[in-house]
Amino acid sequence: MDPTPDPGSTPGRSAAPGLTLGHYRLIERIGAGGMGEVWRARDERLERDVALKLLLPGLLADEAARKRFRREAMALSKLAHPNIAMVFDFDTEHGLDFLVMEYVAGPVVTEHLAQGPLLEAEVARLGVQLAEGLAAAHAQGIVHRDLKPGNVRLTPDGRLKILDFGLAKLMRPTDGRSLTASLTEAQALVGTLAYMAPEQVRGEAVDARSDLWSAGLVLYELATGRKAYAEESSAQLLYAILNLTPASPRSLNGRVSAGLEAIILKCLERAPARRYQAAGELAADLQRLLGGLTVEAERFRMQARRARTLGIAVPVAVVVVLSALTALDVGGLRTRLFAPAPIRSIAVLPLTNLSGDPNQEYFADGMTEELITDLAKIASLKVISRTSVMQFKGTKKPLREIAAVLGVDGVIEGSVLRIGERVRIAVQLIRAKTDTHLWAESYERDQRDILAVQSEVAQTIAREIKVKLTPQEQARLASARPVNPKVYEYYLKGRFYLNKMTPEGFERGLAYLKQATEIDSTNPLPFAGLALGYSQVGHAGRPDAFAQARAAARKAEELGGEPPAEMYLAFGMIKLCSDWDFAGAEKDLRRASELNPTIGEAHRWYSWYLLLIRHRDEALAEMKRAQEVEPLTPLFYADRGWQYWWMGQNDKAIEEARKALELDPNFNEALHVLGSAYAGKGMFAEAVTAHQKLAAVDPEWRWSLTRTYVLAGRKDEARKLLARFLKEEPKPTGGWAGWFLAETYAALGEKDEAFRWLEAAYQERHSFLPWLNDNPAFVPLRSDPRFQDLVRRVNAPVGEKK
Repeated sequence: MDPTPDPGSTPGRSAAPGLTLGHYRLIERIGAGGMGEVWRARDERLERDVALKLLLPGLLADEAARKRFRREAMALSKLAHPNIAMVFDFDTEHGLDFLVMEYVAGPVVTEHLAQGPLLEAEVARLGVQLAEGLAAAHAQGIVHRDLKPGNVRLTPDGRLKILDFGLAKLMRPTDGRSLTASLTEAQALVGTLAYMAPEQVRGEAVDARSDLWSAGLVLYELATGRKAYAEESSAQLLYAILNLTPASPRSLNGRVSAGLEAIILKCLERAPARRYQAAGELAADLQRLLGGLTVEAERFRMQARRARTLGIAVPVAVVVVLSALTALDVGGLRTRLFAPAPIRSIAVLPLTNLSGDPNQEYFADGMTEELITDLAKIASLKVISRTSVMQFKGTKKPLREIAAVLGVDGVIEGSVLRIGERVRIAVQLIRAKTDTHLWAESYERDQRDILAVQSEVAQTIAREIKVKLTPQEQARLASARPVNPKVYEYYLKGRFYLNKMTPEGFERGLAYLKQATEIDSTNPLPFAGLALGYSQVGHAGRPDAFAQARAAARKAEELGGEPPAEMYLAFGMIKLCSDWDFAGAEKDLRRASELNPTIGEAHRWYSWYLLLIRHRDEALAEMKRAQEVEPLTPLFYADRGWQYWWMGQNDKAIEEARKALELDPNFNEALHVLGSAYAGKGMFAEAVTAHQKLAAVDPEWRWSLTRTYVLAGRKDEARKLLARFLKEEPKPTGGWAGWFLAETYAALGEKDEAFRWLEAAYQERHSFLPWLNDNPAFVPLRSDPRFQDLVRRVNAPVGEKK
């Protein structure tokens, strides 16, 4: 019988072992609930078991609901944490909607209570994992909403895993009904109701503190062996949660310490403001308990009791004296207290394109980038890069919120309108903290003078925020020259498409920049743009790209004038990654950062240079600068994580990788670093999970998974997967594939094969070969003369680590 269901059939009638949905094959039904059925399924592509949740028909009423679900599911896929079961996929096939998650084979946490309450140390150990998992999710703005023992499982090695994170929100009603609207509905949710916070029961807004109430109930149950609220009917449960205090844990289990009881009861404060305000606080208190220290919850209870015995005379006296001093401005106190803080950091938000023509977006974005570049010439002013601010293009978020995310004091916003050969720019400066408009101006000029306008705006902003310009900065800002409008148009279009960082974007961007150089071969800007574009694709392995980058950079240099920072960055990348001229690379990369400190790539590559010459602390600090100017670029967090991993600091590597995945849950390099660092800690289940996801989202990085299988002791699986991957397209030749394959064969102990792939990478002049000595994966090869010969050929520095 054909297992493919009819589009209108239900999961209960059509789902059966053997049914294939996409590349998932159902194996066995393992559960059912209000959302539908849960199946253990086989991911045929990555050869792993997953949990596949088949949603009930009609649960997603229309395409809008399906899009919302997919959007929320994508947010949940950001949660890459060892204590959270990951969300892998959401899809629809044959009329069936399904969600794919990590399969956790272990029992629910309360199944261990058959022999009575857990020992306090075990309660605290599991509680720390529970709180750390919640903290990771809350940091991304995701609340569980349905935390209960049934959603907390233990893996065979004793690791706690939180399941179904955020699914309660995904399935929330869209008609605004309260959870208490119908006792008939509530009766079906008695198991869930028993763990709901009071504000959730009342139908009020929930936040992270609501999860902490539920966490407290789970800890209560583990410590006492009993539910805090065990009423049998929904009406009784609702009343108890809203009005009754559960029995103290120590009255039910005399082995519970005062510290653990204080922690649990603080979680169960009926007012959210009296609970822990963050899951990290709960985790820290449980760690103190494990360390034999006084927990904050217990100290808070003692302080609260003492505070009730104090009068209010001292606070009142302080207020009276301070008010008098302020009113009289004694010693300039009032001026110091109320004077606004100076603006020393700024973000230029994407200028609005007022033309109404989407084809003019490149021009508005180009004007934004040029203004950022001019402001970046002021050394005493921190300016956020184009990459980070562009993520707020078209957003309706409040300026205060944007400024907080970017970490700046001031914000510039405005608009641009091009009519024929005339350009009108309107800009305004806003103090972010108070949303106060400090200055606004509009400019209308001929397009030939557009660079002069940008410089004028930058100098005016410097005056308004009282930043003193050095003579050199004044000269650089005043050096703008007239431009050929057509050349400048092609230059802006070229930069616009290069900034998309896609293969198609690179091709179109390079084509526009070439057109600009053909029209005017005396303008260094398009040549500098070409040089940078070719350098970027050269690192990705495009043949002859570095040679073309070198020619364009030399042409820009020959033309003289104010040298663009992009030219020096291109030279630095060429010398570092292709010529292996490291002294020359240092000089050019430093000059690029001096000319334009907002270019994160300049800080990034200088950081890798510092790592190459064994200046490790300086390398990490320089990568941190890249993060500061581009706080929303995942690449720089992943790179810093990679550096920490190579240094053997796996916990810090994991922390940086998670930051990158918060910005992009499918970022390939971050998943590679996360899995590699987990493997470095011996956490092979987590490592395999991360690298399985990596292979799924970006097949060109699939090689990472093979080495992880080897390190996990699953060599037969590794060889099987390796053989399959080697047959797939694109076939590996050298470059990054050669690098990763050499890592795998080194782990397998097959040195000849490892050196064969390293030699292939060398023949393609793979840009990362100079860092051979830094890669811990090549430790098994270092004593081999062939390795030392390769180190010599790539001119890799050899010296002490600093």
